[in-house]
Amino acid sequence: MTFKQIKRFFILLIGGTITLIGVVLIVLPGPAFIVIPIGLSILATEFIWARKILDKVKDRIQRSKDSFSKKV
Repeated sequence: MTFKQIKRFFILLIGGTITLIGVVLIVLPGPAFIVIPIGLSILATEFIWARKILDKVKDRIQRSKDSFSKKV
């Protein structure tokens, strides 16, 4: 294995684990809405699919903030 493959594996392992913990925290009490984007951010450093998902999450957060600020 090359260094790049090893790096991608560990990023997948760490980012995937953090994202999975965030998904579990959706059901359990905890800050899932913070943990999931952190895991996706780690994954997005090496994987385009994670970057696309992260961009969608950021867009939804921004729309929610805009909607909330209009109501206040």
